Amino acid sequence: MAKTITLWTIDDVAARFSDAAHTSYRLPPVRVQGYASPWMSLAMQVPNRYPDPERVYRPMPPGPEAVERMLETMRWVQWLEEEQRHLVWMRAKRYEWHQIGRRFACDRTTAWRRWQRAMQMVTDQLNKAANPCA
Repeated sequence: MAKTITLWTIDDVAARFSDAAHTSYRLPPVRVQGYASPWMSLAMQVPNRYPDPERVYRPMPPGPEAVERMLETMRWVQWLEEEQRHLVWMRAKRYEWHQIGRRFACDRTTAWRRWQRAMQMVTDQLNKAANPCA
């Protein structure tokens, strides 16, 4: 039986970057270990604090499979230049093209072409790793 090799496409890579951005948002916030303050528990005892309309609710933390996919995707950015990394990450976080163009001091179509080139570089690397004979 022959082994089927699936080739990566730009859309597949873009979806993985978008998934990684969403997973990183769902990770718990980083806190200093071993530090506790009794002030927060005292402040929360005030009855008019419930429910807190100002509270920012975070989604459920991601599962281990999602974190593994995110870490694998984060290794892919090592194939890119620093500016390309910022561009790919901004698009994965769903920034609009005109905002990305403003950040990189170019037109939105130029930003899109640079993003396409970065995605193609990652796709080529992934396909080369998946099919070493070619």
